[in-house]
Amino acid sequence: MELDIESLKQNQKTEYLAGLYQKLLEEEKELGILRAEDPSMEDLAREEVANIELQKVAIKKQIEDILVADAIEEDFPNEIILEVRAGAGGDEASLFAEQLTQMYMNYAETKGWSAKILEESRNAIGGYKEVSVQIKGNDVYKELQFETGVHRIQRIPSTEKNGRVHTSTASVAILPIRKKSKIEINPADLEVEFSRSGGAGGQNVNKVETAVRIIHMPTNIDVRCTSERSQLKNRERAMSILTAKLEALAEEQEAKKYAANRKGQIGTGDRSEKIRTYNVLQDRVTDHRIKESWHNIEAILAGNIENIIDSLEKTSEEETVA
Repeated sequence: MELDIESLKQNQKTEYLAGLYQKLLEEEKELGILRAEDPSMEDLAREEVANIELQKVAIKKQIEDILVADAIEEDFPNEIILEVRAGAGGDEASLFAEQLTQMYMNYAETKGWSAKILEESRNAIGGYKEVSVQIKGNDVYKELQFETGVHRIQRIPSTEKNGRVHTSTASVAILPIRKKSKIEINPADLEVEFSRSGGAGGQNVNKVETAVRIIHMPTNIDVRCTSERSQLKNRERAMSILTAKLEALAEEQEAKKYAANRKGQIGTGDRSEKIRTYNVLQDRVTDHRIKESWHNIEAILAGNIENIIDSLEKTSEEETVA
Protein backbone atom coordinates (compact mmCIF):
# COMPACT_ATOMS: atom_id res chain seq x y z
CA MET A 1 0.00 0.00 0.00
CA GLU A 2 1.47 3.33 -1.11
CA LEU A 3 1.15 6.23 1.28
CA ASP A 4 -0.69 9.44 0.44
CA ILE A 5 2.15 11.76 1.46
CA GLU A 6 0.28 15.04 0.92
CA SER A 7 -2.67 13.86 3.01
CA LEU A 8 -0.38 12.61 5.78
CA LYS A 9 1.36 15.98 5.87
CA GLN A 10 -1.96 17.59 6.82
CA ASN A 11 -2.12 15.49 9.98
CA GLN A 12 0.04 16.87 12.81
CA LYS A 13 0.63 13.37 14.15
CA THR A 14 1.97 12.01 10.84
CA GLU A 15 3.45 15.18 9.29
CA TYR A 16 7.05 14.51 10.43
CA LEU A 17 6.99 10.82 9.45
CA ALA A 18 5.52 11.69 6.03
CA GLY A 19 8.43 14.09 5.48
CA LEU A 20 10.96 11.37 6.36
CA TYR A 21 9.23 8.91 4.05
CA GLN A 22 9.27 11.42 1.19
CA LYS A 23 13.05 11.95 1.64
CA LEU A 24 13.58 8.20 1.47
CA LEU A 25 11.61 8.03 -1.79
CA GLU A 26 13.79 10.79 -3.23
CA GLU A 27 16.99 9.00 -2.15
CA GLU A 28 15.65 5.79 -3.69
CA LYS A 29 15.01 7.61 -6.98
CA GLU A 30 18.52 9.14 -6.99
CA LEU A 31 20.07 5.71 -6.39
CA GLY A 32 18.10 4.33 -9.34
CA ILE A 33 19.57 7.05 -11.59
CA LEU A 34 23.07 6.37 -10.22
CA ARG A 35 22.79 2.63 -10.95
CA ALA A 36 21.67 3.34 -14.52
CA GLU A 37 24.48 5.82 -15.15
CA ASP A 38 27.34 4.00 -13.40
CA PRO A 39 27.14 0.16 -13.34
CA SER A 40 30.24 0.05 -11.09
CA MET A 41 28.08 1.49 -8.26
CA GLU A 42 25.56 -1.37 -8.53
CA ASP A 43 26.61 -3.30 -5.39
CA LEU A 44 26.82 -0.19 -3.20
CA ALA A 45 23.52 1.15 -4.54
CA ARG A 46 21.83 -2.20 -3.93
CA GLU A 47 22.87 -2.12 -0.26
CA GLU A 48 21.61 1.44 0.11
CA VAL A 49 18.29 0.57 -1.51
CA ALA A 50 17.86 -2.39 0.88
CA ASN A 51 18.59 -0.11 3.83
CA ILE A 52 16.10 2.48 2.59
CA GLU A 53 13.46 -0.24 2.15
CA LEU A 54 13.87 -1.28 5.79
CA GLN A 55 13.46 2.35 6.93
CA LYS A 56 10.37 2.76 4.73
CA VAL A 57 8.77 -0.36 6.24
CA ALA A 58 9.44 0.92 9.79
CA ILE A 59 8.01 4.38 9.02
CA LYS A 60 4.92 2.90 7.31
CA LYS A 61 4.28 0.77 10.40
CA GLN A 62 4.49 3.85 12.67
CA ILE A 63 2.12 5.78 10.40
CA GLU A 64 -0.36 2.89 10.23
CA ASP A 65 -0.34 2.58 14.04
CA ILE A 66 -1.12 6.30 14.35
CA LEU A 67 -3.95 6.11 11.80
CA VAL A 68 -5.48 3.06 13.50
CA ALA A 69 -5.35 4.83 16.88
CA ASP A 70 -6.96 7.92 15.29
CA ALA A 71 -9.75 5.77 13.82
CA ILE A 72 -10.43 4.16 17.21
CA GLU A 73 -10.52 7.58 18.89
CA GLU A 74 -12.93 8.79 16.20
CA ASP A 75 -15.35 5.98 17.15
CA PHE A 76 -14.64 6.23 20.87
CA PRO A 77 -13.37 9.76 21.61
CA ASN A 78 -11.63 10.59 24.87
CA GLU A 79 -13.88 13.55 25.62
CA ILE A 80 -17.61 13.72 26.30
CA ILE A 81 -20.22 16.13 27.55
CA LEU A 82 -22.40 14.60 30.26
CA GLU A 83 -25.82 16.26 30.49
CA VAL A 84 -28.18 15.54 33.38
CA ARG A 85 -31.68 17.00 33.64
CA ALA A 86 -34.28 16.63 36.36
CA GLY A 87 -37.44 14.94 35.10
CA ALA A 88 -40.70 14.01 36.80
CA GLY A 89 -40.85 14.29 40.57
CA GLY A 90 -40.35 17.94 41.48
CA ASP A 91 -37.69 18.72 44.06
CA GLU A 92 -36.87 15.03 44.51
CA ALA A 93 -36.01 14.81 40.81
CA SER A 94 -33.59 17.72 41.10
CA LEU A 95 -31.89 16.11 44.10
CA PHE A 96 -31.63 12.86 42.16
CA ALA A 97 -30.15 14.73 39.16
CA GLU A 98 -27.49 16.11 41.49
CA GLN A 99 -26.79 12.63 42.90
CA LEU A 100 -26.37 11.17 39.42
CA THR A 101 -24.02 13.97 38.42
CA GLN A 102 -21.91 13.40 41.53
CA MET A 103 -21.96 9.64 40.87
CA TYR A 104 -20.42 10.13 37.43
CA MET A 105 -17.93 12.73 38.65
CA ASN A 106 -16.80 10.39 41.45
CA TYR A 107 -16.44 7.55 38.95
CA ALA A 108 -14.41 9.85 36.68
CA GLU A 109 -12.09 10.59 39.58
CA THR A 110 -11.48 6.89 40.25
CA LYS A 111 -10.61 6.43 36.56
CA GLY A 112 -8.17 9.33 36.54
CA TRP A 113 -10.36 11.34 34.16
CA SER A 114 -10.85 15.08 34.49
CA ALA A 115 -14.37 16.40 35.10
CA LYS A 116 -15.39 20.05 34.86
CA ILE A 117 -18.85 21.62 35.18
CA LEU A 118 -19.50 23.80 32.13
CA GLU A 119 -22.98 25.06 32.98
CA GLU A 120 -25.45 24.39 35.78
CA SER A 121 -28.94 25.49 36.75
CA ARG A 122 -30.15 24.85 40.30
CA ASN A 123 -33.57 25.16 41.88
CA ALA A 124 -34.55 26.73 45.20
CA ILE A 125 -33.53 23.71 47.31
CA GLY A 126 -30.12 23.41 45.62
CA GLY A 127 -30.75 20.43 43.35
CA TYR A 128 -29.99 20.47 39.64
CA LYS A 129 -32.61 21.46 37.13
CA GLU A 130 -29.91 20.70 34.56
CA VAL A 131 -26.13 20.50 34.38
CA SER A 132 -23.45 19.97 31.71
CA VAL A 133 -20.11 18.39 32.62
CA GLN A 134 -17.04 18.00 30.44
CA ILE A 135 -15.23 14.71 31.11
CA LYS A 136 -11.88 13.88 29.50
CA GLY A 137 -9.85 10.69 29.74
CA ASN A 138 -8.89 7.42 28.10
CA ASP A 139 -11.91 5.32 27.04
CA VAL A 140 -14.38 7.79 28.60
CA TYR A 141 -16.93 7.47 25.78
CA LYS A 142 -16.34 3.74 25.38
CA GLU A 143 -17.25 3.22 29.04
CA LEU A 144 -20.09 5.72 29.45
CA GLN A 145 -21.77 5.46 26.03
CA PHE A 146 -24.65 3.35 27.36
CA GLU A 147 -25.62 5.77 30.16
CA THR A 148 -27.91 7.84 27.92
CA GLY A 149 -31.57 7.53 28.92
CA VAL A 150 -34.00 8.03 31.79
CA HIS A 151 -32.82 6.99 35.25
CA ARG A 152 -35.51 6.45 37.90
CA ILE A 153 -35.22 6.43 41.67
CA GLN A 154 -37.74 5.01 44.16
CA ARG A 155 -37.38 6.11 47.78
CA ILE A 156 -39.12 7.77 50.71
CA PRO A 157 -38.19 11.48 50.68
CA SER A 158 -36.96 12.99 53.97
CA THR A 159 -39.95 15.38 53.85
CA GLU A 160 -42.49 12.56 53.46
CA LYS A 161 -44.42 12.17 56.75
CA ASN A 162 -46.59 9.19 55.80
CA GLY A 163 -43.77 6.95 54.60
CA ARG A 164 -44.96 6.83 50.99
CA VAL A 165 -42.51 5.76 48.31
CA HIS A 166 -41.83 8.53 45.83
CA THR A 167 -40.69 7.91 42.24
CA SER A 168 -38.71 10.57 40.42
CA THR A 169 -36.61 10.63 37.26
CA ALA A 170 -33.65 12.34 35.65
CA SER A 171 -32.45 12.06 32.07
CA VAL A 172 -28.81 11.53 31.16
CA ALA A 173 -27.21 12.24 27.79
CA ILE A 174 -23.65 11.26 26.85
CA LEU A 175 -22.40 13.42 23.98
CA PRO A 176 -19.06 12.39 22.41
CA ILE A 177 -16.82 15.27 21.32
CA ARG A 178 -15.20 14.17 18.07
CA LYS A 179 -12.26 15.88 16.39
CA LYS A 180 -13.78 15.48 12.92
CA SER A 181 -17.46 16.24 12.61
CA LYS A 182 -19.74 14.96 9.85
CA ILE A 183 -22.20 17.76 10.64
CA GLU A 184 -22.03 21.01 8.69
CA ILE A 185 -23.52 23.98 10.51
CA ASN A 186 -24.68 26.98 8.51
CA PRO A 187 -23.71 30.17 10.41
CA ALA A 188 -26.97 31.72 9.20
CA ASP A 189 -28.85 29.12 11.29
CA LEU A 190 -27.27 30.34 14.52
CA GLU A 191 -28.41 32.97 16.97
CA VAL A 192 -25.58 33.97 19.33
CA GLU A 193 -26.06 35.87 22.58
CA PHE A 194 -23.48 37.17 25.04
CA SER A 195 -24.02 37.92 28.71
CA ARG A 196 -22.17 38.24 31.99
CA SER A 197 -21.16 35.05 33.72
CA GLY A 198 -22.39 34.45 37.24
CA GLY A 199 -20.74 32.55 40.08
CA ALA A 200 -17.10 32.08 40.98
CA GLY A 201 -14.24 33.30 38.85
CA GLY A 202 -13.08 36.61 40.24
CA GLN A 203 -14.31 40.18 39.96
CA ASN A 204 -13.76 40.26 36.19
CA VAL A 205 -16.50 37.69 35.67
CA ASN A 206 -19.41 40.03 36.30
CA LYS A 207 -17.96 43.00 34.40
CA VAL A 208 -17.33 41.39 31.01
CA GLU A 209 -19.83 39.53 28.82
CA THR A 210 -17.98 36.21 28.67
CA ALA A 211 -20.98 33.85 28.83
CA VAL A 212 -22.13 32.59 25.42
CA ARG A 213 -25.48 31.17 24.37
CA ILE A 214 -25.95 29.68 20.91
CA ILE A 215 -29.35 28.70 19.51
CA HIS A 216 -29.54 26.46 16.45
CA MET A 217 -32.78 27.78 14.96
CA PRO A 218 -33.75 24.81 12.70
CA THR A 219 -33.74 22.40 15.68
CA ASN A 220 -34.20 24.93 18.50
CA ILE A 221 -31.24 23.31 20.30
CA ASP A 222 -29.92 25.76 22.87
CA VAL A 223 -26.36 25.65 24.26
CA ARG A 224 -24.86 27.90 26.91
CA CYS A 225 -21.30 27.95 28.20
CA THR A 226 -19.90 30.03 31.08
CA SER A 227 -16.98 27.93 32.32
CA GLU A 228 -14.15 29.69 30.47
CA ARG A 229 -12.77 33.13 31.30
CA SER A 230 -12.92 34.48 27.74
CA GLN A 231 -15.84 34.94 25.40
CA LEU A 232 -13.92 33.32 22.55
CA LYS A 233 -13.19 30.13 24.51
CA ASN A 234 -16.80 29.92 25.72
CA ARG A 235 -17.99 30.31 22.13
CA GLU A 236 -15.62 27.57 20.92
CA ARG A 237 -16.77 25.26 23.71
CA ALA A 238 -20.45 26.04 23.02
CA MET A 239 -19.97 25.28 19.30
CA SER A 240 -18.33 21.92 20.07
CA ILE A 241 -21.26 21.01 22.35
CA LEU A 242 -23.79 22.14 19.73
CA THR A 243 -22.03 20.01 17.10
CA ALA A 244 -22.09 17.01 19.45
CA LYS A 245 -25.82 17.54 20.10
CA LEU A 246 -26.62 17.74 16.39
CA GLU A 247 -24.57 14.58 15.75
CA ALA A 248 -26.37 12.77 18.59
CA LEU A 249 -29.74 13.87 17.18
CA ALA A 250 -28.82 12.58 13.70
CA GLU A 251 -27.52 9.28 15.12
CA GLU A 252 -30.64 8.86 17.25
CA GLN A 253 -32.90 9.38 14.24
CA GLU A 254 -30.82 6.94 12.18
CA ALA A 255 -30.90 4.35 14.97
CA LYS A 256 -34.69 4.54 15.19
CA LYS A 257 -35.00 3.90 11.44
CA TYR A 258 -32.93 0.72 11.57
CA ALA A 259 -33.39 -0.34 15.20
CA ALA A 260 -35.08 -3.64 14.39
CA ASN A 261 -32.18 -4.76 12.20
CA ARG A 262 -29.27 -3.54 14.29
CA LYS A 263 -27.04 -5.82 16.34
CA GLY A 264 -24.80 -4.73 19.17
CA GLN A 265 -27.18 -2.01 20.29
CA ILE A 266 -28.17 -1.75 23.94
CA GLY A 267 -31.42 0.17 23.88
CA THR A 268 -32.16 3.00 21.47
CA GLY A 269 -29.64 5.56 22.69
CA ASP A 270 -32.61 7.88 23.18
CA ARG A 271 -32.67 10.04 26.31
CA SER A 272 -36.42 9.35 26.64
CA GLU A 273 -35.90 5.59 27.07
CA LYS A 274 -36.17 4.34 30.68
CA ILE A 275 -32.96 2.42 31.23
CA ARG A 276 -32.36 2.02 34.96
CA THR A 277 -34.14 2.02 38.33
CA TYR A 278 -32.48 2.77 41.67
CA ASN A 279 -34.72 1.23 44.35
CA VAL A 280 -33.50 2.50 47.73
CA LEU A 281 -35.87 0.45 49.91
CA GLN A 282 -34.79 -2.80 48.27
CA ASP A 283 -31.12 -1.68 48.05
CA ARG A 284 -31.15 -2.62 44.37
CA VAL A 285 -30.19 -1.04 41.06
CA THR A 286 -31.67 -2.65 37.94
CA ASP A 287 -30.73 -2.00 34.34
CA HIS A 288 -33.84 -2.82 32.31
CA ARG A 289 -32.04 -3.24 28.98
CA ILE A 290 -29.90 -6.17 30.10
CA LYS A 291 -32.25 -7.28 32.93
CA GLU A 292 -29.50 -7.34 35.53
CA SER A 293 -29.46 -6.04 39.11
CA TRP A 294 -26.81 -4.97 41.63
CA HIS A 295 -26.99 -4.31 45.36
CA ASN A 296 -25.33 -1.75 47.66
CA ILE A 297 -27.08 1.26 46.18
CA GLU A 298 -25.26 3.63 48.52
CA ALA A 299 -21.88 2.65 47.07
CA ILE A 300 -23.24 2.79 43.51
CA LEU A 301 -24.58 6.34 43.95
CA ALA A 302 -21.20 7.25 45.45
CA GLY A 303 -19.58 6.35 42.11
CA ASN A 304 -18.93 2.61 42.35
CA ILE A 305 -20.53 1.81 38.97
CA GLU A 306 -17.73 -0.25 37.44
CA ASN A 307 -19.68 -3.53 37.63
CA ILE A 308 -22.62 -1.93 35.80
CA ILE A 309 -20.35 -0.45 33.12
CA ASP A 310 -18.57 -3.80 32.67
CA SER A 311 -21.86 -5.71 32.27
CA LEU A 312 -23.11 -3.28 29.63
CA GLU A 313 -19.83 -3.47 27.70
CA LYS A 314 -19.79 -7.26 27.87
CA THR A 315 -23.37 -7.50 26.63
CA SER A 316 -22.61 -5.11 23.78
CA GLU A 317 -19.59 -7.18 22.70
CA GLU A 318 -21.60 -10.42 22.82
CA GLU A 319 -24.40 -8.91 20.72
CA THR A 320 -21.88 -7.59 18.19
CA VAL A 321 -20.31 -11.03 17.80
CA ALA A 322 -23.68 -12.82 17.65
